[in-house]
Amino acid sequence: MARWLNGEVVERPDALELAFHEHEGVVAVMAMGIVVRKIAPLVRDKWVDPAVVVVTPDLRFCVPVLGGHHGGNEIARTLAGHGLTPVISTATDALGKDSVEEIAGRHGMEVVNKSSTVAVNRAFLDGDVPVYRIDGPAVVLASSNVSVLSMRGEYVVGIGCNRGTAAEEIRQAVLDALASMDIGAEEVLAYTSTIKKADEAGLLSAVRELDGRLFLIDDDTINSQPVSPSKAEIIGLVGVAEPSALALAKRKEIIMKRRAYGNVTVAIAR
Repeated sequence: MARWLNGEVVERPDALELAFHEHEGVVAVMAMGIVVRKIAPLVRDKWVDPAVVVVTPDLRFCVPVLGGHHGGNEIARTLAGHGLTPVISTATDALGKDSVEEIAGRHGMEVVNKSSTVAVNRAFLDGDVPVYRIDGPAVVLASSNVSVLSMRGEYVVGIGCNRGTAAEEIRQAVLDALASMDIGAEEVLAYTSTIKKADEAGLLSAVRELDGRLFLIDDDTINSQPVSPSKAEIIGLVGVAEPSALALAKRKEIIMKRRAYGNVTVAIAR
């Protein structure tokens, strides 16, 4: 099976726990109950947890128990091609429907606004969901039940700026912040700010010059993020750079707290 999946075999008492933290996909050849008990305290979030597929000890069945839409179903289908019987329970796959996550995977992309997938995948169950490709430069205004896919990236850069700040000052501030963390612009999934900056010409131009994607976050989402208050309280927000970055970050970790660069504030999350 390792050869079929281009994987490796690990045989040791803590093999499952070790693999869970170090790999994107895990195939456990053991009883389902053992797997469930071992991974229960390790599970964090479906966007960062690995796919876990159980193969029954008689090598007859393969069952994705975690991360079906995040590689588990694909692993099961590969094993099915070698004679195992897949047991797939995700609703979209069981009914032969597509899902946001699998569309993203096929195109080598990432779901930016991850909370949207619940509504969109539910819509796939009810019928066809249109998929649009937009080649920029462009500005897309999307509601909460529209999934936005983008080229893969690990980091989200939150940007705050004084009204009227020039594009070049914003662009340079972002580049300086990325350089200080040894992060390349190609590793950025998205740039974010408050929706109150929708008409900020300098910000829009700066992100366009960075060849990035800018997502503007609503007030309620920003104010729900667990960050320390900043001067943005005067405009009714707990902050701008840090909470907007956290809102789209996959791991929900701030790796660079808000840092001022003249008229610009930058924070980085992953």
